[in-house]
Amino acid sequence: MTAKEILSNPEYLAISYGGYRDTTRSVQPSLVQIKNDMKILAAMNIKILRTYNMQLPQATNVVKAIDQLKKEQPGFEMYVMLGAWIDCKNAWTGLEPDHHIESEQNAAEIDRAVALAAQYPDIIKIIAVGNEAMVKWATSYYVQPNVILKWVNYLQDLKKQDKLPADLWITSSDNFASWGGGEDLYHVPALNKLIKAVDYISMHTYPMHDTHYNPVFWGTAEKDSLLNKEQKIENAMKRSLGYAQNQYSRVKNYMKSVGVDKPVHIGETGWATYSSGLYGDDGSHAADQYKSGRYYQLMREWTTKNKISCFYFEAFNEKWKDAANPKGSENHFGLFNIDGEAKYAVWDLVDQGVFNGLTRNGNKITKSFNGSKKKLLEYVKLPPVKQNFKGYE
Repeated sequence: MTAKEILSNPEYLAISYGGYRDTTRSVQPSLVQIKNDMKILAAMNIKILRTYNMQLPQATNVVKAIDQLKKEQPGFEMYVMLGAWIDCKNAWTGLEPDHHIESEQNAAEIDRAVALAAQYPDIIKIIAVGNEAMVKWATSYYVQPNVILKWVNYLQDLKKQDKLPADLWITSSDNFASWGGGEDLYHVPALNKLIKAVDYISMHTYPMHDTHYNPVFWGTAEKDSLLNKEQKIENAMKRSLGYAQNQYSRVKNYMKSVGVDKPVHIGETGWATYSSGLYGDDGSHAADQYKSGRYYQLMREWTTKNKISCFYFEAFNEKWKDAANPKGSENHFGLFNIDGEAKYAVWDLVDQGVFNGLTRNGNKITKSFNGSKKKLLEYVKLPPVKQNFKGYE
């Protein structure tokens, strides 16, 4: 199977995977833990994972775990979109980041990705150069598009030299705005060259975040006043899907405006199930398991129907992402919690018995809220009432 075949195949579901259990990435998930996670994801028909960086052992161990499972279980099938993290000079150092000069560490990061991809061509099908490395709000580390272009071209040249498989796809995974779907300030010649250089575009879209930052689509319209709670939420979630679809279309339209027509897939999207801040009780009321579950289901339905690969963020909760704030939304994007409890989005799979015999951290896979939708809905709040929407329905 090649990346081209996998990413256009609705039977090959995709997901973002970290697997960290602790509040720090210095505690790495073990091979046994990763293999248990792979079995859970395989039961969901997940067949391609996305990783994010090569500095730590995690991504290499994910590939090793898949390799071992393929030998232990004939017919086991799993592939990887390997991320190579890209930074600007002084990123994460406490010094002022220089967004016009790249970090000296980038070359070594690319070398690590190349070595692993060359070693496991049957598993690694994509290399993504950078994660949200061009979007301007990533103030700690973003670089200019010419840096991403440089490394994409470098990897494409290695393919021509037979140092990497010819059918390995090269991309960068970034916010929809960075791919031309946002403000004009992103529409620079280097981006246009990058669009021509990658094998496909991997774009991110997060309607949940914009229930706070740009809530033009979010809420319960006054015309819905006679609907019940679930119906009002359903309308809001369908608008959320429409908002994501709009961003996807803007990226495709910009790509075509520079004379390119190639696949556009979703490298990241997701919806947190809990938030003590902007998306919770004191904010937009977006984060809960019911809304998250409906977003997941709606997103899967749309992308599957249209043969768009969607690396849903993410498989399991990871509490290192906002270690100082356990109730922060970044810790609660998983379809499962740390101990393997299935959230509302995948209750149906538990009912179908696909996880029978599988465990996470020694725990059987069970449903949150004891599987009671009534109990779940008691925690769910309606979005604020708004008079005017921008469409997205």
